[in-house]
Amino acid sequence: MTVATSAPTTLPSDSRQRVSSFLKTLQDQICQGLEAADGGAQFQEDSWQRPEGGGGRSRVMKNGNLLEQGGVNFSEVWGEQLPPSILSQRPEAAGHGFYATGTSMVLHPRNPYVPTVHLNYRYFEAGPVWWFGGGADLTPYYPFAEDAQHFHRVHKAACDRHHSEYYPVFKRWCDEYFYLKHRGESRGIGGIFFDYQDGSEGELYRGPNLDGDAASYSRQVGAVAPRSWESLFAFIQSCGQAFLEAYLPIVERRRHIEYGDRERQFQLYRRGRYVEFNLVYDRGTIFGLQTNGRTESILMSLPPLVRWEYNYTPEPNSPEAELYTTFLKAQDWVNWSH
Repeated sequence: MTVATSAPTTLPSDSRQRVSSFLKTLQDQICQGLEAADGGAQFQEDSWQRPEGGGGRSRVMKNGNLLEQGGVNFSEVWGEQLPPSILSQRPEAAGHGFYATGTSMVLHPRNPYVPTVHLNYRYFEAGPVWWFGGGADLTPYYPFAEDAQHFHRVHKAACDRHHSEYYPVFKRWCDEYFYLKHRGESRGIGGIFFDYQDGSEGELYRGPNLDGDAASYSRQVGAVAPRSWESLFAFIQSCGQAFLEAYLPIVERRRHIEYGDRERQFQLYRRGRYVEFNLVYDRGTIFGLQTNGRTESILMSLPPLVRWEYNYTPEPNSPEAELYTTFLKAQDWVNWSH
C-alpha cells in the first residue's frame, strides 16, 4: 500500500460525535427515501449492543413492492484490541484503542431489471491514526448503459465538488476492489471506492494493488496537498447524500418492466457472485466478524434467495451475454457511447 509522506492533520475534539451524527442521519434519510419509493413495506429496526463497547441499529426491509430484501445499518464500536485486518494495513495503529463507525447498505430488488446496490461510508480512529473510507457501487443483472452512466455521473459530480482527482482515482479503485479474482470478472459496473483518506500529503490511492490501474493513475497525479479533516468530512457527506439521486431514477425506469422465469433465474444466479464476494473478499464483513460485531447485521448484505449453476454460459447475442462481454468489464461510463 502507498504510505503517506506526512502526518495526518489535527482532529477536532468532537470528531467522533459529528461523524456518528451524520451517519445516523444518512441512515434515516436513505431509509425514508426507500420506504417512499417502495410504497409498501417498511424497515424494521433492531438495536444491538457489543459487549466490548458500542453497538448499532440494523434496519431491514423484506418482501416489499420494490425490495425483496434490503438492509441499511449503522454501527459504532470501540475497544482496546485492534483487529488483524487493521493492523496488517496500518501497523502504526498498534498499541492504541480504536473507534470505528459506519453506515452500510445493500439492497436486493425484486425485479431483475432493477440493479442491486451497495453503499458504505465509515470513519476510524486509533490514537494518532484516523481516516475516512467508503464508496458506493451498482450491480445490474441486465445491461442498461444509461443507468451506469447516470450512477457514475452523479458520483463524479459529488467528488468534483471537493477535488478534481477524487473521481478518476476512486472510480479505478472501485473497479479493482469489487473484482472476483477467482472468476476473473467484475461484480458490477462499479462506482467509487476509497480508504485510508487521512488528509496527509501523498498519493490518493492507498490500497494494496500497486501494479493496478488506480495506483498507476494516482502516481501520474502525484502527491496531493494536505487536506483537512473538515474537508474530508465534507466530502463524505457529499457522497452519502448523493445516493438517492444516483439510484432512485434508475429504480423508476426499470421497476415496472415485465419479466419471466428466465430473468428471475439469471438474477438468482448472478446474486451468487454477490455472496462469493462478500464472504471471500469484503473488508467490511471481515472487520465486522473480527471485531465480534453482530453477525445478523454483518451478513444482512446476503440476498434472501440465490442459486449456483455448474459451468453456466449465457446464450450468444443475448442480454445476459452483453452483461458479461461489456458491463462486467471496467468502462469509462461517464463518457460512454455505444
